[in-house]
Order: sequence, then structure tokens, then C-alpha cells
Amino acid sequence: MCGIVGYVGMQDVTDVLIDGLQHLEYRGYDSAGIAVFEEGEIRVVKSRGRLTDLIQRMEEEGKPSGTCGIGHTRWATHGEPSDVNSHPHGNESISIVHNGIIENYMAVKAFLEEKGYVFESQTDTETIAKLLDYYYTGDPLKAIRSVLAKIHGSYALGIIFRDFPGKIFATRKDSPLIVGVGKGENFIASDVPAILKYTRDYYLLEQDEIAELTADSVTITDVNGDILSKELMTADWDMEAAEKGGYPHFMIKEINEQPTAIVNTISPRIEDGVPHFHLPNLPDDTFGRFKSVQIVACGTAMHAGMIGKYLIERMARLPVNVEIASEFRYRDLLLDKDDLVIVISQSGETADSLAALRAAKEVGAHTLAVVNVVGSSIAREADDVIYTYAGLEISVASTKAYTVQVAVMYLLAIKFALARGRMTEQESAEFCRTLFDISKSMEAMLKDTHECQYYASKFQNAHSLFFIGRGLDYALSLEGSLKLKEISYIHSEAYAAGELKHGTISLISQDVPVIAVATQTRIYEKTISNVKEVRARGAKVLLICKQDAVVDPEVADYILRIPVYDDIFMPLMTIVPLQLFAYYTTILRGCDVDKPRNLAKSVTVE
Repeated sequence: MCGIVGYVGMQDVTDVLIDGLQHLEYRGYDSAGIAVFEEGEIRVVKSRGRLTDLIQRMEEEGKPSGTCGIGHTRWATHGEPSDVNSHPHGNESISIVHNGIIENYMAVKAFLEEKGYVFESQTDTETIAKLLDYYYTGDPLKAIRSVLAKIHGSYALGIIFRDFPGKIFATRKDSPLIVGVGKGENFIASDVPAILKYTRDYYLLEQDEIAELTADSVTITDVNGDILSKELMTADWDMEAAEKGGYPHFMIKEINEQPTAIVNTISPRIEDGVPHFHLPNLPDDTFGRFKSVQIVACGTAMHAGMIGKYLIERMARLPVNVEIASEFRYRDLLLDKDDLVIVISQSGETADSLAALRAAKEVGAHTLAVVNVVGSSIAREADDVIYTYAGLEISVASTKAYTVQVAVMYLLAIKFALARGRMTEQESAEFCRTLFDISKSMEAMLKDTHECQYYASKFQNAHSLFFIGRGLDYALSLEGSLKLKEISYIHSEAYAAGELKHGTISLISQDVPVIAVATQTRIYEKTISNVKEVRARGAKVLLICKQDAVVDPEVADYILRIPVYDDIFMPLMTIVPLQLFAYYTTILRGCDVDKPRNLAKSVTVE
């Protein structure tokens, strides 16, 4: 999501910037712009839409001419896609491009407005530009360090100052940024593909390091101003591999991107502790009018919808039904204007989901799309749309797209609960704080995956495998089972734990392992009873439970413990080990992780 390119050298900077941005289009964007040193001044050209729209604008207004500049492709988070919200931001003296989200931008904006600054855009990025201007007294590095001390969140920044033509400054925290090193030219970029045409040598910027680039030099300092000696790395992969950011597969890269994706998705929608969606046809004060909710989706998106059902019903006491889109579209729909139909799709082009959306509109129901791709068919045709900010997801096995869909379900559940008087604003604020905290705990879990690798090695040779759970754990088991079967080709099914005895338990034997998800405290003992039933029939059991759960050693062969949160939040924590288990099992079995047989990323046929 979003792309940054910067260049300083002897070539036509506009051509280099556009070429680099084109190689970052896979990241997803809805506007683009560049800032170029031209005859001692900073000239900015930017446009809503695709890079072709930016190129057309330059053809109309005149192409900037120079040898130093920065460029950006933006995926809208703060503020709608528009010319004014596009990057770069700044004034005649400073120009910046930014990836990420500044969490305290409202406080920074209020501070600057008291100092007389006037804001033109709706973006968090403009606050950084104006804060730089506030602190700048002739020393760029000092100003940058002052800004970094004041802002909180994730960022990758490319910055130019009019007083320093032929120089680019860059820094990052949580959002990726590299410094490319050439001969008589240097670069900054969000990812290696943007610069592979010019150089394969680069530095990886670490947290809050600041790079200062000229055509002939790169100087990197820490926040204290001390010069750092860094290892110069060389990319030895092809273009496709380079887009993986150094990970062996897109899937594991995307699993690791989930904490950032969650923050990117929820942060723009929370104001004063309360979710706000700013939907044109569904104002925030009308969420209480619906008598029921219908969630329609396919595959992984449908599993996210099942989490949504449990959340909305428990928190808002509002009836919710979840249905597979291919079934929904062909049944007699008993819906009207008092019903809300939520259609979930990563691509926004899923054929059955699109048809279901149209069917719902025909009977007068209000439709709300939850999609990842701006301008997709489902997004365009729904009455309202909530975009998830997962960025481009390349691996066929969806991971981060699922997680941000679930994150949106939490926000919707809170919104419905508030509208129906089932939750106070204080409680809402606490729920939202917990969602942010979970993203940090998820990040910590991803730093140590050895336990998941070990358990994968114990189950890799299974021919059939069952997942069981109750309530939210059952909904989560469905997704864990799908992840495993679609990439490892192990036959895997998920069942509500209490349903096993009604037939399926006849399939349990010592050759059929069971993964039992038991994170729901109020029904924990019930699930454990079901685990004992399969264990008694010879099944090898992996139990996934909370860190503080009391477990009889005889209940399971293996126990994977998860950081403790309230039951309602456990799906966001538990999905990580389930994804990792599927990934490492697939690696051990020698299957193609990113491109499983017979599957496609976007299903555009019935």
C-alpha cells in the first residue's frame, strides 16, 4: 500500500520517478505525484487516479525538468482520493512523501493551528510537512529529528528542502524504505523493484535512521546524529522475488504484514474512541435502524463474516445471518430496506459475491461492501463501501486480507452496539484501545515462529485432519482448516466441537490428528470434553488455548498457548499460529505456497 521513490543523479528525474512508481503499482494506489527541483525551486505535480493520469497532467502542464526529486503513489487512508490529498505535501520550501499512518496527527494538527498554520488537505501527512516547517531553521537533520520526537505511528518519509537542492532526506519507522546506491546517482524506494533497473545495491534503513543522499554520497545517522556504518546489500533475485521484500514467499511476507495492516485499517476509522465510517448513504447516526444483518461472501471472506456474526450478535444483540454468496443469490430473499447486506470480498470482483450484491439491491436492502480494492465492481455498485487497507495481497492463500476484514467486523460490531445502546462510548474506547494493543501482541508473536514450525513437522504427513472448536473458536477453525487444505493439500475439515458425536467421530482414529481451538473461557470445559472424546479414540491432538488455561497433561499431545485477551478478541490472536501452521506444513510437504493448484486469487467466474 502506497509507494515511495526518490532519485538524485544526472538522469532526467521525472522519467526515473515515473518508472520507479510503475514498478510499485502492485502495492495498490489511487493517486500519484512527484516533487522535482527545477531551477532552484520545488515544482510539484500530482493527480488523483493512476500514473497515466499523472503523466497526462504533465503533458498538459509541462514535464518538470531536473535531476533530483521524490515521487509517491497513495492509497487513501486519511481523506478521500483527490488531487489535494495526493502526495507530495508541503510548501515552496519543503516537500515530503509519506507511507504509513500518524496516530497522533490530530494533536499535532491542533498544535500547529494554534501557531497559525492553515491546512488544505484531510491527510495526516500534511501535519508532518507543516511540523517540519515549524521546526526548520536551516538545519534539515535537526528539524527531522525534532519531528520524529513528536509524531507517533508508522512512517516512511522522503523529504526535500529548497535550501538544499540536489539532496534527499529519508527516514522510516515500521513502514519499509531502502536506499539504493548507484554510480553517480542514488535512490530511495519502498521496495527493491523500483530501483532494480538502475542498481542492485542498497541499504536497509532501520527504525528512525535518517539518510541524507546526494548524487555521490549516502550518509546515514541515528536519532542522536551519530553517523552509522551499514552493510551494503545486493539484490540477487529476479523482479518477482524482489517484490517479496526478502521473504521466501509472499504468504509469509503477508502474514508478517498483518499487525501494520490492522492499524492501517482501524486507525482512520476511530475518532475519540468511537468508530466513524463517514459513509455517504449510511450516516453514523443511522446504524440503529436495521432489524437484521445479512453477511454474504465466499471462502476466507465468508469466514471473516462468521466472526462478524458472533461479534455483532454478542455485542449489539442484533440478528445476523452469514451465507455463502453462491447460495444466497439463488434463494428467495426475504429482505427489505430495514435489512443491511454486507458483502465481503478482497478483490471486489468475486463473481458470486457481486451477483449476490445485485440480488440484494433488487429487493431493496441496503448494501455495504467491505473490499480491499478501490474502484472494484463490488465497491462501485454497493450503496456504501468500507475499504480495508491490507495493501496488495499476492499469495492466493489470503492472510492479511482476512485479518483486516475481521478488524472491520469489530468496528462494525462496536458501531451497532453504540447505536443500539448496548455499549457506552467509554466502553467503545476501551475496545478500540485493545484492538491496537492486539496488533502489537501479534507483532511479538511473529518474531518467534519456532513452536509453529515444530508442530507442523509433527503433522506434515497426515492424510486427513480435523479442526474443532465452539463459538468464535469454531468460526476460526473453519479458516484454519481452509488455509491448511488449500496450500498443503491435506484433507482437512472443521467442525463445531459438539457436533462430532453426531456422526463425524466415526472417522477419528490414531491416523487422523485433531487441532482443537479452545480460547473461549465460558465454554472451555465443554470443548475440553470434546477433546477428550477424540483423544480416547486415538487421535493425536494439538490444543490451542490461552496462556493461563489449566490443562490436564493427558488431554493433548501438544499445547500451543496464546497471549491472554478477553474471549471476544481471541480470534485476532489465534489466527496467527493457524496461518503459520498451514504455511510451515506446506513448506515441509514441498508444495507451492503462493500458487496452490487449481486456485486463483480473484474468482471472477461462477
